[in-house]
Amino acid sequence: MFVIGTAGHVDHGKSTLVKALTDIDPDRLPEEKEREMTVDLGFAWMTLPSGREVSIVDVPGHERFIKNMLAGVGAIDLALLIVAADESVMPQTLEHLAILDLLRIRRGLVVVTKADLVDDELVQLVMAEVEDALVDTSFAGCRMIAVSAYTGQGLDELKGAIDGILDDTETRRDLGRPRLPIDRSFTVSGFGTVVTGTLIDGAMAVGQQVELSPSGVSARIRGLQSHKSRMDASAPGVRLALNLSGISRDDVMRGEVLTNPGWLQASRRVDARLRMVRGAPHALKHNEGVTFHLFTSETTGRVRLLDADRLPPGAEGWVQILLDDPVPMVKGDFFVLRSSEDTLGGGQVADPSPRRRHRRFAADVLERLTTLDAGADEDVIITLADQLGPCSVRTLSQRSNLSEAEVLERLAELTAQGETVALGELGASADAVVYSRRGWDIVRNQAQVALQTYHNQYPLRRGAPPQELRSRLKLPQAVYVRAAARLGDEGVVLDDGGLVKTPEHRVELSDGQQAAAAKYLRALADEPWSPPTDWPIDAELLNYLQDRGDVVKVNETVVFTTAAYQDMAAQVVKHLEANASVTVADARTIFGTSRKYVLPLLEYLDQQRITRRVGDERVLR
Repeated sequence: MFVIGTAGHVDHGKSTLVKALTDIDPDRLPEEKEREMTVDLGFAWMTLPSGREVSIVDVPGHERFIKNMLAGVGAIDLALLIVAADESVMPQTLEHLAILDLLRIRRGLVVVTKADLVDDELVQLVMAEVEDALVDTSFAGCRMIAVSAYTGQGLDELKGAIDGILDDTETRRDLGRPRLPIDRSFTVSGFGTVVTGTLIDGAMAVGQQVELSPSGVSARIRGLQSHKSRMDASAPGVRLALNLSGISRDDVMRGEVLTNPGWLQASRRVDARLRMVRGAPHALKHNEGVTFHLFTSETTGRVRLLDADRLPPGAEGWVQILLDDPVPMVKGDFFVLRSSEDTLGGGQVADPSPRRRHRRFAADVLERLTTLDAGADEDVIITLADQLGPCSVRTLSQRSNLSEAEVLERLAELTAQGETVALGELGASADAVVYSRRGWDIVRNQAQVALQTYHNQYPLRRGAPPQELRSRLKLPQAVYVRAAARLGDEGVVLDDGGLVKTPEHRVELSDGQQAAAAKYLRALADEPWSPPTDWPIDAELLNYLQDRGDVVKVNETVVFTTAAYQDMAAQVVKHLEANASVTVADARTIFGTSRKYVLPLLEYLDQQRITRRVGDERVLR
């Protein structure tokens, strides 16, 4: 299904034409009927000669309601530019045309209305004037049809022309992540909250859990209708009315987007290629305040010019727009910028959520934005992986505006070519983590530097705890596990008994350290059950001896030789086997030593799950 939108100057007969085509009056508000002027969006539908059913969005033509017009034309497939034969091209004709051109709506028809009020010669003159206005726009060369909503002149020809254009119009892609920019919300007695909008990017079905962005409010689809007909599910490109449960009418505003939970993040910052309209009233200055319109959303913000000091009418440039309110968007969305009174320009989103403010006139920034905007899919994926890595296939899909299947296909090729590195199986998209080659090389280098720094700091340790390396790499645990496996496969990191180290790392004692260790061990062995606790040994050397298996450190002060500890543990177990329990006093008697040593020993045996404390006694586990 396709959506058609009207455009044109006030009182040029847009709503009258829609009613003549569909037998539905799109002016639904009492104010509109009283004033005989469209104020807000109107909706209708019709069946074309081919049997194809289409939706129609009728927009207001008065300059005071331009924001309502903008809310209606962002998701249309074909535009009808309406020009009255008795007035020809007027100011809002040109502004609406400029907006359609900025939104890159490339399929359209010019409909010259009120043809019954003038002669054929004047109709031809009006068409010539319109043709001049269309030069250098996306509507240049489009077909023009003269009609009369009152006599029916040209209506059948118009329907046939619409059919012909839609024959060559691609339906919207199903990217698996539906978006429905909301243009109306209201309450129906007995049903509750109802919202309407045009479904883009994916499908929706009754029973589906959905979420509003940016508010984050959750709901469930209780019912679906299109053109007052109930349906269980809908493909993209359809105007829908959705009955939502679990949500109040007060929770919903025009400009919010209904979608699957969890994926569509609203942003206050957007990178884009901006094109000024030729008739803009002034050049755009750096940091100038504007109104930002995207689909049905509207907010204020400021424009940072990245490659110019000013953008005159008709010029193009890279910009970063800082928004006052968060707006949900994806790469490839079109937007319009206005001042308080005029349309200034518009463009296409290159990066919907840049991580930082960019430096102006920075060549690397401009190069990256150019790739995101116009590069091949493979180049876009590499650029995003470089910018966002480590990232999931789902994130790459969302940020590139490609389906997950398309991203997986291209990643398989890029990984085979060595342009990207995949951690995990690409076929299982939820598990794969992706780096660009450059990004992975950085991780490799960081791991080597981090471990070498650790070895320099602690030369007597076999290696670093894995969590130490993870912390230094600043990776989430799930990503670290995959990265560590890859680093191991590449020989960058070795596992040594649960510790990680560089392949070159060896623990070697200096002559002085060897002498100090030997002297300490002799002191412990001289009094095996009452060893010295104040011996001046370096903590790292002591840890080395413990790691090597020479000593057992039962607490911060008491250290036994391994042989002494094993002997004491065996005697405690023997006593328990014969007597069922042991006390601190019993242990003092067995070893002829003080509480200072036997209490830490017994507590350590508890920790090792050899014994278990019951009151003041220990029993075997």
